[in-house]
Amino acid sequence: MKPLDEQQAAARSWFEHLRDRICAAFEAIEREAGSDAGFVYTPWDRVDPSGEPGGGGVRGVMKGKVFEKVGVNVSTVGGTFEGEFAKSIHGAGDDPRFFATGISLVAHMANPHVPAVHMNTRFLCTTKRWFGGGADLNPPIPYDADTADFHGAMQAACDAHDPAHYPRFKQWADDYFYIPHRQEHRGVGGIFYDHLSDDWARDFAFTREVGEAFLRIYPELVRRRMGRAFDDADRARQLEWRGRYAEFNLVYDRGTLFGLKTGGNIDAILMSLPPLATWA
Repeated sequence: MKPLDEQQAAARSWFEHLRDRICAAFEAIEREAGSDAGFVYTPWDRVDPSGEPGGGGVRGVMKGKVFEKVGVNVSTVGGTFEGEFAKSIHGAGDDPRFFATGISLVAHMANPHVPAVHMNTRFLCTTKRWFGGGADLNPPIPYDADTADFHGAMQAACDAHDPAHYPRFKQWADDYFYIPHRQEHRGVGGIFYDHLSDDWARDFAFTREVGEAFLRIYPELVRRRMGRAFDDADRARQLEWRGRYAEFNLVYDRGTLFGLKTGGNIDAILMSLPPLATWA
């Protein structure tokens, strides 16, 4: 992979910094619950189809008392898209060379009352350069207060940069995180954005704010619900809901497809899948 330029290096550094802070916050919650669980980090390397080194990343996974399974991945890859896949990527139709760096997080919780969550932000370069990502809440047992507070945090992040962002990106999340064959949404939404390329510095600042908003709100929601009692019926509801989550990620998720099409680490790509799920 070619040496990183200033923008690429800055984006990678931010995603790694955010990863470290999120993992520390999640481990602190485990300590509060009397668990000594911690993240296990596994580095991986990628070989481009050209045979040249294609970057890589670090997969971080923790399995604890509160977080049944949480993965926080950072990857920085580059090289050449293969075949027709290049035509599906913004700016790569005429030149299949690319660079991508980003953070991807999925948390599946032990207590069904604690919402699962997904967060991903990324910076891609083809013949164009853009940021994308977002965060969405996925509770097996929804609570209106949790939904309102999560959306409030995402709206605050958006409003600090452009009041038009939140209604647009909320609708984008509602449209994207939908399971057509089930005719239902994957969760209670959040924000989703892509191809943000108006002004690099401004778009990077917004992407950082999304990460900061996530780090502020999600640990609060976990602490709010993690001590709540649950029964077998709650657990059964959670496991069936996880089946829906798996269906979306395997059939529709762009990040899963991108990772598989670019020769990423399989364990890191499929980190988003729940540890247990049922199909009734």
